[in-house]
Amino acid sequence: MFAVKHVTDEKGTVLIQDPPIAQFLFQNSKASIIWLIVRLYIGYEWLEAGWHKFTDPAWMETGQGILGFWTRALGNAPNGKPIIVYDWYRTFIQFLVDSGSHPWFAKAIVFGEIAVGLGLILGALVGVAAFFGALMNMSFLMAGTVSTNPILFFAAILLILAWKNAGYIGIDRYLLPMLGTPWKQPGLEPSAPEATAAHAV
Repeated sequence: MFAVKHVTDEKGTVLIQDPPIAQFLFQNSKASIIWLIVRLYIGYEWLEAGWHKFTDPAWMETGQGILGFWTRALGNAPNGKPIIVYDWYRTFIQFLVDSGSHPWFAKAIVFGEIAVGLGLILGALVGVAAFFGALMNMSFLMAGTVSTNPILFFAAILLILAWKNAGYIGIDRYLLPMLGTPWKQPGLEPSAPEATAAHAV
């Protein structure tokens, strides 16, 4: 027989606690060294990609870099099927092409990639930077570009989950408390142990 201790809020609602491994990875400051490695890797990838585009006139001047990408994405694969699977996303890309949005959109991507890279490397608002990185990864994947996007997307999701401690070795160690996060949760008290089941050992 074993007992499980529950935590309830001030209204008596039972809050399901994270398992020890999740608490370590996503709450413990000691795990920040793991996230530092992940941050530096994907941060460098984003910063390099953004800087490469920043020095390319096709991205910073004419916007032809993103226009060519959109045009290819709107085409068909060798099997004759559309590269973009979802109609709503194809309509969105077609709207960007038809409206001539490529000059400003290209710059938004460039500065977005650089900002994500710097945020992850410096450990500043890691969760926010990882979210926008994952958003760009998903956009590229939906447009038919695989490359390193699946790996970067998966790593970004982990960093989003670890937003509280991923930047502890970085600016977030001081920035998050200044912003009032992670939030304090008053009124939480451990309830009486509750036997959940009896098992033969």
